[in-house]
Amino acid sequence: MASRIFQSMVVQMKEATQRPIGVVDSEGNVVASTDLAIMGTHIADGQVLEGMAGEKFAVIAGKTFRPLSGSDTHFDYAVFVEGTDELAQSYAVMAAVAVQSAKNYYEEKYDRSALVKNIITENILPGDIYVHAKELHFVPETARGVFYIRELSRSDIAAVDALRRVFPDRERDFVISINESDICVIKELNANACEEKDLIKVAREIEKAIGDDLKIKCVIGIGSVALHLRDLAARYKEAQIAIEVGKVFDTEKSIISYESLGIGRLIYQLPTTMCEMFLQEVFKKNPIDSLDEETLSIIAEFFDNNLNISETSRKLFVHRNTLVYRLGKIKKMTGLDLREFDQAIVFKVALMVKKYLNSQKA
Repeated sequence: MASRIFQSMVVQMKEATQRPIGVVDSEGNVVASTDLAIMGTHIADGQVLEGMAGEKFAVIAGKTFRPLSGSDTHFDYAVFVEGTDELAQSYAVMAAVAVQSAKNYYEEKYDRSALVKNIITENILPGDIYVHAKELHFVPETARGVFYIRELSRSDIAAVDALRRVFPDRERDFVISINESDICVIKELNANACEEKDLIKVAREIEKAIGDDLKIKCVIGIGSVALHLRDLAARYKEAQIAIEVGKVFDTEKSIISYESLGIGRLIYQLPTTMCEMFLQEVFKKNPIDSLDEETLSIIAEFFDNNLNISETSRKLFVHRNTLVYRLGKIKKMTGLDLREFDQAIVFKVALMVKKYLNSQKA
C-alpha cells in the first residue's frame, strides 16, 4: 500500500521537475520510481543512507539521495533525484517533504503501529477503534501484554532498534517510542500464557536486550493483560503507575507488575492531605519523624521476619530480651505495639504513607 502511494507522488513530481525521481527503502531497494525499469532493484547502500544526518544528502551513482525524517532513530525510506547539481538537491528536499507527508498519511490510516499508538495515548475516539481495526484486518479481541520501559541510563545505541529485533513481528507486536527515555512494548500473548509469570518472563527478555546487550539500566512496568484493543489505554496507564509506585516503594526492583503493587497502589492514589491526617491520627504521642534510623531499621527487620521475635533477634545479632525491650520502647514512643498483628499493620501502612509523602516533597 505504501509503495503505491509513493509511486503516485513521484509520478506527479516528475511532471513538475522533468527529472527521474524515486524512493528507496532502508536496504537501498527501489520501492517507487518514475523509471519503471529500476523498480525492485538495489541502487544504494542502506548503511550509507542511515548514517547521514537529517539535513545532508548522499550522492550515489549520479543520483542525489535525501532520507525522510522521522520520530524514531531507525531509517525507513529516502527519496532520490537524477543528477548531482544544486537543482537536484532542491528537488530532493521538496520530494522528501511530499513523500514524508504521504508516509505520515499512510501510517495514520493503514499502519497498525500508528493505530496502537493512538489508542494508548487516547488520540482516537473509542468508537473509531473498531472501525480502524477492521480496515487493517486487525483482530481486536486478542490478549496483549503492555510493558512500559524507562531508561535510567543512556547509550549511543537505540534501545528501540534493539527491542524491534527482539519482537520482529510488526503485525502483532509493537515497539513504540514515547519520548527520549521511555518506550512502550505491546506484545500479543498466547491464550495459555496470560498469567503474571508469563508477563514477567517477557519483561525479562526486554531487560536482557536493553541491560545485558546494550548496558542500559532500565525499569519496566507491567500492566494487566488487555483482552481487547480498547483496553490498551487503561493497561498502558497501569504500566506507568507500576513504575511510579515502584519508584517509591520498591526501589530495588527493575521489573514491577501493576497487579503486585498491593497497598502501595492505594496509597499512591490518595491525596497528600489525607495521608498527613492519617499520620497525625496514628502517631498522637510523638510524630513518626521522632524515630531514629536505628529504630526504623529494627522495625524494618521485624516486619521482614513476619513479626517473629526470635528470628529477628538472630538476624540483628542481639539477645531476644534486648529486642523485646526495644519493641517496648517503640510502644511507649508511638502508642503502637508491633507484637500485636493489627497494630503492626497500622504501623506498616503508616511507614509506607510517610515514604510516599517524602517522595512527593522530593
